[in-house]
Amino acid sequence: MTQHHLHPLIHAIAQALPGPDAQRLFHGRGGLYPGCEDWVLDFYPPVWVLTKFGEASPEETQLIGQALAQRQAQIAPDQALNWVFQRRQPDGPSSRAVTELMAGAVPQPHSVTELGARYQVQVLQAQNRGLFLDMVGGRHWVRANAKHARVLNLFAYTCSFSVAALQGDADLVVNLDMASGPMTQGRENHRLNFAGSPQEKRAKFLVHDLFSSWGKVTRMGPYDLVIMDPPSFQRGSFVASKDYPRLLRRLPDLLTDDGLALLCLNAPEIPEAFLREALAAEAPELEVRERLPNPPAFADISSDRALKVLVVGRKGGPA
Repeated sequence: MTQHHLHPLIHAIAQALPGPDAQRLFHGRGGLYPGCEDWVLDFYPPVWVLTKFGEASPEETQLIGQALAQRQAQIAPDQALNWVFQRRQPDGPSSRAVTELMAGAVPQPHSVTELGARYQVQVLQAQNRGLFLDMVGGRHWVRANAKHARVLNLFAYTCSFSVAALQGDADLVVNLDMASGPMTQGRENHRLNFAGSPQEKRAKFLVHDLFSSWGKVTRMGPYDLVIMDPPSFQRGSFVASKDYPRLLRRLPDLLTDDGLALLCLNAPEIPEAFLREALAAEAPELEVRERLPNPPAFADISSDRALKVLVVGRKGGPA
């Protein structure tokens, strides 16, 4: 049986040496592996998680399963293979996912580590697992820039940015998201990392719709660091092409004079120039200081298609 288009993925599995942290092992979505553009492989220890954007044939599934079993036997012969397969289709605003446990088991509850922090994940229940691995560079930057800061974490999801900020000794983190389920998981992430410590009391959790809560959010400020990591398209709540400029219009009022903002956008169809132009139009007193590099595991043929994370501050402010 040969599936020549899968050779890059099979080769990546054969070479994989996953470490103790959650990580991406194969990023076909970056377009660097012709024929494998719809395949992604992650490791959420101790579980391999394969994603196919579209349907997969039984032959493809069998071939990959054999490769995973062989590699598991080589690198951890005393541990059973645990692997999960998620198929997403169609890829777009109305996408749905079918997720199956193909071998072994998934810990319940399941938590993984990254940069010294622990996060709860769900690799079976939901399309999104609770920790976006491509944002590790953003979390690292937040941890390095949060000392004694007042932080506003918008679209907080499961609050991983908040955990990173408190790792970096932030004075206060205000987490806001309209979805109660992820915010509950966010509270659990804080408990996993800070139970009984001073940091535990420095986080606030607001389950609100941001666009009807500007007054409350503004009164709690200003903030030394504002993180904006919205969904690119979530019908009824946020559409980046329409709503991101509305966010940027409010940003100057949220920031201290020397405050910084982290603008995040994971939408392959929207280029970096969109964010820069919207910032210039809606908040001309602010400027882009830098774009954070994405992790090497998420290499992409196009910087515009890849995750975009921009650091923004006031013009003339400290670098």
